[in-house]
Amino acid sequence: MTELEALLRLNMTRGIGIRTYKTLLERFGSSEAILDASRTELEAVPGIGPKLAKAVVEESRTIDIEAEIELAGQKGVQILPYTSEHYPKHLKAIYDPPLVLYVRGSILETDILALAIVGARRCTYYGLSQAERFARLLAQKGLCIISGMARGIDAAAHRGAIGSKGRTIAVLGCGLGVIYPRENIELAEQIVQHGALVSEFSMKTPPDFRNFPPRNRLISGLSLGVLVVESSLKSGSLITAQWALEQGKEVFAIPGAIDNIYSRGTHKLIKEGAKLVEDVSDILQELGPLAETLSDGETSLANDPRNLALNSQEKKIFSLLSSSPKDIDEIIHITQLPTSVVTSTLLILEIKKLAKQLSGKRFVRA
Repeated sequence: MTELEALLRLNMTRGIGIRTYKTLLERFGSSEAILDASRTELEAVPGIGPKLAKAVVEESRTIDIEAEIELAGQKGVQILPYTSEHYPKHLKAIYDPPLVLYVRGSILETDILALAIVGARRCTYYGLSQAERFARLLAQKGLCIISGMARGIDAAAHRGAIGSKGRTIAVLGCGLGVIYPRENIELAEQIVQHGALVSEFSMKTPPDFRNFPPRNRLISGLSLGVLVVESSLKSGSLITAQWALEQGKEVFAIPGAIDNIYSRGTHKLIKEGAKLVEDVSDILQELGPLAETLSDGETSLANDPRNLALNSQEKKIFSLLSSSPKDIDEIIHITQLPTSVVTSTLLILEIKKLAKQLSGKRFVRA
């Protein structure tokens, strides 16, 4: 059994996530060694109880890894373990990145400059037109558009990016062997040609309502910010916005009619401090000068990420950096910000070429 096969087996075992995996890896040294451990040895690891130990010893052995790898190959899907150099660096920075990422298509280095556009499945014509319009204009400016390929706003956002020959990535709440919703099969093929389909779930995982809230953390994790177009008060797009805030990302919202149920979620976000967006320039002012004028109608590449504007958290952390290395724990202590926010903000500063990470989680000004 290869290390990748062992890692896949653990990833498909219920109860094993990145935190649990790292705990086990620290104790046993490799994925293969984890699977070879006895129940007694596993239960001796702090945080690993009898139920999880039993799953690793018994359940993991019933998983058909060969079939999983074969199906991925048939569907043209790459399997990227967390340890891979091709695993998106900015996704590694979130609190609980996927242990394994399934990718059909391509994720480019430039896709790190991305904005998520999300909203309601049931939406108005106004919402659809605005999602497609903003996606088209932002993609023309060099931003990759991230969304979830759901009906409504998500699908419109992907189409807007594709229509401008820009980049787009869809994060699914099911396996890449099960395209959902079925009506978006053709759209999925178009996305693959302009970016990628991405999932943390094994190939045959069916769509399930429990998959979508954790999926949303990847949508925000792959983005510099999240734009919510239309949303009810119980919409999953509000969960995505909450993930974005926890990850230290920008949140934007497009206002709507006050008597429209699908405006209530976006208006709630605006009341709570989200940036009210009336024009694409409102977003670019927050993220920085990524392109030339909006009216030229030509696709352009993003300018040097160093020119991106700093938000308040970025300024706070950047001000602490100097030519003398500063440990991440010290930065967390001084700023009193959550670990996840400091980690993601430092990554953004690295993207903007304002900070550099040294060994031992130490940072200096670039």
